[in-house]
Amino acid sequence: MARATAASLITTLVEAQTARGGASVVLTGGRNGNALLAALAQAPGRDGVDWSRVDLWWGDERFLPDGDPDRNHTQARAAFLDAVPLDPARVHPMPASDGPHGDDVAAAAEAYAAELAAAADTEGTAAPRVPSFDVLLLGLGPDTHVASLFPEHPAVREEERTVVGVLEAPKPPPTRISLTLPALRAAREVWLLAAGEDKAEAAAAALRGTDPLRTPASGARGRARTLWILDEAAAARLPSSVRD
Repeated sequence: MARATAASLITTLVEAQTARGGASVVLTGGRNGNALLAALAQAPGRDGVDWSRVDLWWGDERFLPDGDPDRNHTQARAAFLDAVPLDPARVHPMPASDGPHGDDVAAAAEAYAAELAAAADTEGTAAPRVPSFDVLLLGLGPDTHVASLFPEHPAVREEERTVVGVLEAPKPPPTRISLTLPALRAAREVWLLAAGEDKAEAAAAALRGTDPLRTPASGARGRARTLWILDEAAAARLPSSVRD
């Protein structure tokens, strides 16, 4: 699944660069996100992308010190970032807890929202003020959470801000930074990744769900396309009519 998704992502980025000159991707962490990045680093067609013209953002981050092995940015660097010739100015990690905002997660979230707003293009509506991401990647949690938007948590209820600090998350570490649903929905394409038997019930619940407060993944939709990418185990509880 990771290799096939990497090949599709390469094709999408090449097409975006051909059409618009550059491309932007929102990365996700976790088991599936890191597997994708590792596959992307080794993909035969990876050099078809001009990585110096790709902007990389993150959908969420654990609010830990820079370089902490549990940070999504740290894991992405080990899996992929150091393997391709990226422009450092176009790599946009979320703030760390030992950064200029210290342990003030709300201030760190506001700073990332300002960075997104500064990079926002003029396509589409004035709000939310974020770039029109070409692809926004999301891993699916067993509870249907995406990014750090957990069921019934205050962060999933946010409708105005694009980035929020997440306190008392039900999954450690409890303090995080996350894009909100309005920011996720600004992407041209949203790709949701799930592999493994432990994701089967979550995938089925999210695909039949209509209330993002209870099933946050059901509220993650792209402006042009929403793509679910599941392996056989994660798709095991889906009706045969929706399997590909």
